[in-house]
Amino acid sequence: MSPRALLALLATLAVLPVNAFDLQGHRGARGLAPENTLPAFRKALEIGVDTIECDMAITKDDVVVIYHDLWLNPDITRGPDGNWLEGKGPAIRNLTYEELQKYDVGRVKPGTKYAKDFPHQQPVDGTRIPRLSDLFDLVKQSGNAKVGFDCETKLSPLEPDATLPPEAFARRVVAEIRKHGMAARTMVQSFDWRTLQVIQKEAPEIRTMYLSSPRTLKPEAEGKPSPWLAGFAPESHGGTVPKAVKAAGGKIWAPNQTYLTPELLAEARALGIVVIPWTVNDPAMMVKLLDMGVDGIISDRPDLVKEELARRK
Repeated sequence: MSPRALLALLATLAVLPVNAFDLQGHRGARGLAPENTLPAFRKALEIGVDTIECDMAITKDDVVVIYHDLWLNPDITRGPDGNWLEGKGPAIRNLTYEELQKYDVGRVKPGTKYAKDFPHQQPVDGTRIPRLSDLFDLVKQSGNAKVGFDCETKLSPLEPDATLPPEAFARRVVAEIRKHGMAARTMVQSFDWRTLQVIQKEAPEIRTMYLSSPRTLKPEAEGKPSPWLAGFAPESHGGTVPKAVKAAGGKIWAPNQTYLTPELLAEARALGIVVIPWTVNDPAMMVKLLDMGVDGIISDRPDLVKEELARRK
């Protein structure tokens, strides 16, 4: 068996979560600590998640950092002067890692919708945007040898100039994951399925997870397929998202919680696809999805999911 075939086999065997259920802390534990920061990742480890979910961006000097938006978000970002940004900030791709370190992301701006959505988030002033390597180092130093990583490539086919192209983005991410010896513990997810196609071909030892939402699935004007799906639009592949994911070579699907039905879950299961919906923060929805039998849940409040799981033992 060739090395590439062996890697592909190992990736296939690693599709199912290490645990029976994959509890993922969204952006660390955004409901309790500043999103995508080391304090949030420490909180996720403290809660005992199975997987730490995070977002990846790439700076002007090609450093893989952890940040959700393509541009600095004024709802969570204060500038070097200590004041909140006045509207959308610079693109991450237009700043060096050193320049990014001048911004404080340790608090939500009061009075915003974000602040109302996450009233239990505890601020940690002075917190900076971390590198992906900082997350890996944090977990290594914690001694936790089991927790996994679910890292999202943040780019958009609608904003091609804001980031690296999908091929270069995917290759830079793969190099960083391999450099730190974390390929076996990491999955890469994306709404932009082009990056997942690159990773499946060039790094089969790294699992991929196909994100979907009504927005990214919607065809363009005049019936053109969605640009997010790398040519695997459901309307051209059996009419459903599980069939499109299967056609794309995917083995893990992360649907938006609002449109996952028992029928779609059963279809995905029949196709051998693991289903982990996002982002589930309402306790009633947690109960509904657990009763449905999903394989995992991505949540800003992994502590609440864990409490519900404990009640079921």
